[in-house]
Amino acid sequence: MKKVVKFGGSSLASAQQFKKVGDIIRSDESRKFVVPSAPGKRFDSDTKVTDMLYQCYAVAQEGKKFDDLLKKIKERYDEIISGLGLSLSLEEEFKVIKEQFKAKAGSDYAASRGEYLNGIIMANYLGYEFIDSATVIFFKEDGSFDADKTNQVLGKRLENVERAVVPGFYGAYENGVVKTFSRGGSDVTGSIVAKAVQADLYENWTDVSGFLVADPRIIDKPEVIQTITYKELRELSYMGATVLHEDAIFPVRKEGIPINIKNTNAPEDPGTMIVESTCKLPKYTITGIAGKKGFVSVNIEKDMMNSEIGFGRRVLQSFEDHGISFEHVPSGIDTMTVFVHQEEFEGKEQQVLAEIHRLTQPDSIDIEPNLGLIAVVGRGMKSNRGTAARIFAALAHVNVNVKMIDQGSSELNIIIGVDNRDFETAIKAIYDIFVTVQL
Repeated sequence: MKKVVKFGGSSLASAQQFKKVGDIIRSDESRKFVVPSAPGKRFDSDTKVTDMLYQCYAVAQEGKKFDDLLKKIKERYDEIISGLGLSLSLEEEFKVIKEQFKAKAGSDYAASRGEYLNGIIMANYLGYEFIDSATVIFFKEDGSFDADKTNQVLGKRLENVERAVVPGFYGAYENGVVKTFSRGGSDVTGSIVAKAVQADLYENWTDVSGFLVADPRIIDKPEVIQTITYKELRELSYMGATVLHEDAIFPVRKEGIPINIKNTNAPEDPGTMIVESTCKLPKYTITGIAGKKGFVSVNIEKDMMNSEIGFGRRVLQSFEDHGISFEHVPSGIDTMTVFVHQEEFEGKEQQVLAEIHRLTQPDSIDIEPNLGLIAVVGRGMKSNRGTAARIFAALAHVNVNVKMIDQGSSELNIIIGVDNRDFETAIKAIYDIFVTVQL
């Protein structure tokens, strides 16, 4: 068994958290490759080291003195080193960082030092080999990730390495200039390492015990999803559910490597297994609920619309021409509704409407703002009749008016549109009808 384990910033924010992580890794011989994030917040009002680095570099860019800010960052690491009882000094590393900041090496370089330094500490603490991600993870000239070269170089580098620490979040261009992934990119690094070493499992350790059925800010102590497929995760992530960086799914999905979301502060919890496919039926008819507010619906009406070839294409062209992407397009015989992000649409609404008129000559156009979209996702919906009816009944019971419903042919998800003001009420009602009543 070969596992790649990634630990998030909250899991590595202090020496106390580092010790928990050390215990977790040492408790399982198969945890051979470790991907650390930069130290996160130790408490609510604390600042993440990555944010401290961005701030410090911004001052350096202005040509101002940044010594005190850099000293505070070093103190965060020294505190961890001291708490772990290590005879390790990062003095030379910080000298290099200071020179690079003076030379204006770039904000990507600055941000990457959080993971880089934490990786050095982690390797020292565990007795693992340290591998600088800038030497094994590559980006193309246009800034896109070079998956093929990375897999080839990283796979060869780790081929005869028994145990290693590979920092998350960054890599480098061909010329050695450091480049970072987007925020949450340590998840991506973990996935890349898992693919390169052909791991049996990718464990992603964070501060929650898995993927939750619904947003804990709306539902009090929601249930944890035991097993979720990549397709279900994609649907929920797109609609706002956050635990795993979206791009982290693809490298391991291609290789059929499952992901296990685990909690550093409750390592005995099973967490959530993310898999390609499974014969395991979900605990409930639905797997999860997620949603976003801030949409607007543009409703176009025209008699005999359905017999007019190219009508839908011309409507969508009106949005495309103004750089606006659409979310959903439910339609009837003489109506077509386009849901778009309100903040994208507001500044261009009159131009878009004028173009729709010019291209399609509609009978009328009606706009409804301040809408929320809710995705009810679950592979169990295929084999359970009346899922939509139960959703409607639950929403009717709490006096929520449904503005739109859209179900894909895969029967994996149902999208419901409601007023922004009914958003939380609707999610609670759906959760109650599918989860609470079965508890």
